[in-house]
Amino acid sequence: MSQDDGPVQGAAAVKTETAVSRDGGTRNDNGDAESKGHRLLLITATTPSLVFSFGVYQDLYEAMAKEPNNPFTDISSSKIGLIGILSVSFMTMGGPFVATWARLYPPQLVVAMGELVFGVSHILASFSERLREFALTQGMFMGVGTSMTVVTTTSVAPTWFDERRGLAMGIIVAGTGRRNAKLKEQIHAQVAVPSSTRSEWLRPFRFPSLSWKVAASNKFLAQALGNFIQSAGYSIPLFYYVAYAQSLGYGADQAANFITFSNASNLVSRIVIGYCADKCGRLNALFFTTVMSAVATLVFWLPTTTFACSNEDNDFCDNIRSDTLFIFFVIFYGAFASAYISLFPVTLLELFGRQDFSSVNGTLSLIRGVGALLGTPLISLLIPQSESLTSPWVYERAVIVVIVLLFAASLATFWVRIEATRGSTWQWKA
Repeated sequence: MSQDDGPVQGAAAVKTETAVSRDGGTRNDNGDAESKGHRLLLITATTPSLVFSFGVYQDLYEAMAKEPNNPFTDISSSKIGLIGILSVSFMTMGGPFVATWARLYPPQLVVAMGELVFGVSHILASFSERLREFALTQGMFMGVGTSMTVVTTTSVAPTWFDERRGLAMGIIVAGTGRRNAKLKEQIHAQVAVPSSTRSEWLRPFRFPSLSWKVAASNKFLAQALGNFIQSAGYSIPLFYYVAYAQSLGYGADQAANFITFSNASNLVSRIVIGYCADKCGRLNALFFTTVMSAVATLVFWLPTTTFACSNEDNDFCDNIRSDTLFIFFVIFYGAFASAYISLFPVTLLELFGRQDFSSVNGTLSLIRGVGALLGTPLISLLIPQSESLTSPWVYERAVIVVIVLLFAASLATFWVRIEATRGSTWQWKA
């Protein structure tokens, strides 16, 4: 394992780690490690950003649904949301295959092919004229392209670091927030309507080999359960930030700024929480951030559905309080919920070691994708399309379900924390 050469701060952590070669050995090459860290930061600042900023598209397409003669005319909010759901789901469901490709081929090649698929998906989406065509291009194809970049990054990068692993992954994954903060204006400005054996050929399409001993362990079951539940509720706020802000009375441009607030928040928090995770324990940090995302939803988002004055029958309306609570929710949810993405692969190395890391990461990515594919559209059905841009109280049932899911994910994460130290002396840092 690699060791730090001395105290480092911020992005300098990338410089002092020992890189791990593809054949399993190590090499001390500070310049190479720094270069790789910068490349991965650039990757996460491009492809995943548009997936996590789908809320801007959701708002735009819902507005188009009220207008005649366009691809989204009279399309419900839940059906429009399927585009983003497919992209998020396929981004992680491709995990087992991408993890295999990252072992069979140079990671640079896998990432390059992912960027190509990602770019082509947007070109094809620009020619789409029906909802199913957007679902195929902006949904499935974009998700596959993003998966090839994100899963490769989360599969390879954690093995490069040891003591500063949490900080390093926080910096790398923070690229999504860095880029997202600038996407709102760009999206609104640019979106328009409009020879070997058979076994060798099949190798890239095989699932990574996960040993039965690992799959049947309590650690794996707890991590899989928490991952599935968290992904089922995680994306709902991201998809509906803009629409919900409009229901509070904000204009379309003002409402889109909430995406920027959220992404600026997670840009900073992923680095700070990553640093704290290295000091206080990565499993502790994963549990804390999951609990805090649930608390933020309960304390800040749910009350706004009651205080908003757009409800004529509401005797307790207070727009100032409602707006303030929602702003706090966007900031705190962006800070804590998004940290799960950077901390999760880091904890897998803690739990399963390097030998099983790739297969476990790929399998759990698939489980996460299934959770998003099943949970997000079902929760979206609780939000009536006809009132989603004008009536904040129609979100109440969906918000409650998200709260329940996030608290359940917190319990599963605490179970992981217990299993990690079972059979040994209790220690606070884990």
